[in-house]
Amino acid sequence: MTKTKILYVEDEQFLGKIVKESLESRDFDVHMVADGAGAMSAFRSFQPDICVLDVMLPHKDGFTIGKEIHTLQPEIPIIFLTAKNQTQDVLKGFSSGGNDYIRKPFSMEELIARIQNLLQIKGNGPAVKDSQDGPITIGAYTFDHRKYELRFEDQVRKLSHREAELLLIFARNQNSTVERRTILKEIWGDDSFFNSRNLDVYIKKLRDYLIHDESVQIITLKGIGYQFAVG
Repeated sequence: MTKTKILYVEDEQFLGKIVKESLESRDFDVHMVADGAGAMSAFRSFQPDICVLDVMLPHKDGFTIGKEIHTLQPEIPIIFLTAKNQTQDVLKGFSSGGNDYIRKPFSMEELIARIQNLLQIKGNGPAVKDSQDGPITIGAYTFDHRKYELRFEDQVRKLSHREAELLLIFARNQNSTVERRTILKEIWGDDSFFNSRNLDVYIKKLRDYLIHDESVQIITLKGIGYQFAVG
């Protein structure tokens, strides 16, 4: 059986050694890089299934690396590791192509759970109600989940992995109510407060992406979830 390949970028050698060995003990294939300058070269040669990036790195920070990886291969899941916990840092992480964000110090069980959750979403995401798994019409938009693209007329927006997964849930449930807890469980694996904050960020981003068609709305149903109203 082929092992899942993880690119791990961390300049704290002691922490890095512990994390690398712990992941390898769970049968992951881990390539560790200790300097931001060498991350992209390692990404191209190693071709990982998922990336775990520390934010504070010498020569090139994790957010910059994440953005470069996302530009090359937007389908690759990215987890950022950082001691920062300010909202603007979380937002910066997501805008840099990140799919998840873990604050230091963290437990290995938490990291492994989040890695497995992202890999599950990547490989076994919810199927589109279409025999060809093709593009979905959402009002004046065309959404291609496989290509991570949202098209409006001649404009094409590239989505992050998690943006695409969230929009897919809504697209499959047009004019229906989707419980907030269901979204959190399906995309993040649990409905913790931190993940709930992450969902708020993604909802805002999708609303911004869908402003060109007033008939498409993500309506908040307080205490319940959302209705994805189309038409």
